[in-house]
Amino acid sequence: MDRRHFLSAGAGVAGAALFSHNLLERLAAAPRTLPAESLYQSDPEAYWAGLRKQFLIPADEIYLNNGTCGSSPAPVLKAIFDGYNTTERMDDANPEDYPIWGYGPWNEFRDPLAAFIGCHRDELALVRNATEANNYVANGLDMKPGEEVLMTDQEHEGGENPWQLKAKRYGMVVKKVALPKPVASPAQVLNLFNDAITPRTRILFFSHITTATGVVLPARELCALARSKGLLSAVDGAHVTGMMKLDVHELGCDFYTSSPHKWLQSPKGSGFLYVRAGMEGKLWNTIVSSSWDDPSGGAYRFQQIGTSNVPALWGLRASIAFANQIGMDKIEARHRELNQAMLAEMEQRGGSNVTGLDPSLRCGIVSVNLPPIQRMALEDWMWKTHKIRIRGSEPSLLRLSTPYYFLRADMERFLAAVDEYRRLRS
Repeated sequence: MDRRHFLSAGAGVAGAALFSHNLLERLAAAPRTLPAESLYQSDPEAYWAGLRKQFLIPADEIYLNNGTCGSSPAPVLKAIFDGYNTTERMDDANPEDYPIWGYGPWNEFRDPLAAFIGCHRDELALVRNATEANNYVANGLDMKPGEEVLMTDQEHEGGENPWQLKAKRYGMVVKKVALPKPVASPAQVLNLFNDAITPRTRILFFSHITTATGVVLPARELCALARSKGLLSAVDGAHVTGMMKLDVHELGCDFYTSSPHKWLQSPKGSGFLYVRAGMEGKLWNTIVSSSWDDPSGGAYRFQQIGTSNVPALWGLRASIAFANQIGMDKIEARHRELNQAMLAEMEQRGGSNVTGLDPSLRCGIVSVNLPPIQRMALEDWMWKTHKIRIRGSEPSLLRLSTPYYFLRADMERFLAAVDEYRRLRS
C-alpha cells in the first residue's frame, strides 16, 4: 500500500505525475490490517474507529449519505489500481483474450458475489447498477396492454420509470400501493399489497429498502405472496447489499437488482442482476450481443454489454472480501444499533419517525420530519459550516444514513450541529 508499490507497478517517474501524491499518501497511511477481534469484544467503538481509518473521508468530515453513494475503503481502491496495472498491459497469453473484453463469463467475480448473496453463479449478471438491472427486468418481460405491475409509491426513479416507459409504449399499467409514513408493521405492508392485487396483476415490483424513507419491507413475505397468487416478483435491492445480510434464494424472488456502491462500498459502476434459475427464458435481452438468444448459460447473456470497466470488478471482489473479513453479522448489528440511537436522539429534538415503527423495518437508514426546518437550507449549512453531509427531501425530511464507520463522537457532533442550527433559526 506504499507509494513505491503503486508507482513501480506503473510507468516509473513519468507515471508518478499522473497520480495525486495526497491520494497515495492517504492510502499508504491506512492500516494494513483490520482491528483485532479481541478489540471488538472489549471495546466495540474503538474497533469501529479503527475501521474508519480505512476510508479516505477526511477525519473532520462526517458522512451521513451512504444512501446515495458509499466511499470505497483502501483495500478496494488498491484492488482497482491493481486491476488497471494488470489489464492495461494487454499481455494475456491467449491473443483472443482481452482484459477489457465484454463477453467473458467473469466467474472470478461472479463466484464470490454469488456466495455473498446466496445464489448460483449462473443466476448472476454483472451490470453497472440497479437502474440498469431494473431496466432489464421491465423491458425484458412480455406484458399485454392492461396487465399491471404493482409497486409502492416510494420507488426510486431508476426502479419506477422503466415501468412507466413500458406503460407509455405498450399500454401496460403501473399501479401503486401507498406506504404509510411510518410503516407500522410488516403485516401492514402485506395487507396493502394483497388488497391491491387484481386479476390483471402480473408482477410485484418493490424496493427491499426504499430510497424515500429507508423502510425495510418484508421482502420474503411479499415474494411468497406473489408466488401464492401465481405472480412474478422483482426486488430492487439497491440499498441492501452490504447493509444487511442477503440470501436471495431464501427471499424466493424471481429477480433481484442492486447497487453495491452504496453500502458494500464497491466501486461506482458495479451492480448486479439476479435471475432465478428457470426464469432466464422469460426475460428478453434489451442489450444484445453474441449470446443474446442462448439461455443455456443462465444470466450470463445479460452481462454482455460490450467493453467494460474490469478493474471496477476487481474492486467489487475486494469489497466483498472486506465485508466478509469484518463479518456481515457485525455490520448489520452495528447499522441497527446506530439507527436506533440516531432515531431516539432525533425524536428528543422533535423529529418524527417516517421510516418504520417496528425495529425490523429499519436498518442503516432512518428518516425523520423536523419542521419547521427546511431540509435543503440545513443540508447546505451543515456542509459549509461543519463538513457534515446529509440528504433528505422537501420540505423537512432528513434521511440519515448510519454506516458502520459512523462513530458515536460523530453522532454527538452532528446532533450538536442540529441544536446549533435550531438556535440560530429560532
